[in-house]
Amino acid sequence: MSTEQFVCGTCGAKHDGPPLSFAAQAPDLWKPEMAGEEGCLLDADLCVVFGEQFFVRGLIEVPVWDIGGVFSYSMWVSLSRPNFTRAVDVWEQDGRESEPPYFGWLSNAIAGYEPSTLNLKTNVHTRPVGQPPYIELEPTGHPLAVEQLAGITMARVQEIASFHLHRTDAF
Repeated sequence: MSTEQFVCGTCGAKHDGPPLSFAAQAPDLWKPEMAGEEGCLLDADLCVVFGEQFFVRGLIEVPVWDIGGVFSYSMWVSLSRPNFTRAVDVWEQDGRESEPPYFGWLSNAIAGYEPSTLNLKTNVHTRPVGQPPYIELEPTGHPLAVEQLAGITMARVQEIASFHLHRTDAF
């Protein structure tokens, strides 16, 4: 737990943090009733929906310039069957970070961004075993893509935290 605190822009109270990451537990397509269904799987890193749609979890990392750190969203990206199969094949292999990036579609709508982040084009970069993949958004004018490329300030991190900490439908 951080010893740092910030004044919340939503409620005005002091909160610990702000958190430097937020996570979606599953792709937006996933529904809890799918658990246990044939051809459906959801674990911490991989998701399959009815044997037809394939997802990996990765990190959208955004530089935070004034602290020299990184803010991240742990989100899901859909991959083609061949790319998903390849990613699973090398999941535990040393040297997997030399894999070429896999094209995918961001599979979470991150609240607070307009237009929606759902289905933004991405490249998923595999990193060494034990590290989640890096999600690189296609460089566009979308606010999240701009933030990933240009970076943000700690004031923006606090704004994001104030928004997400008070959502009733939080990730």
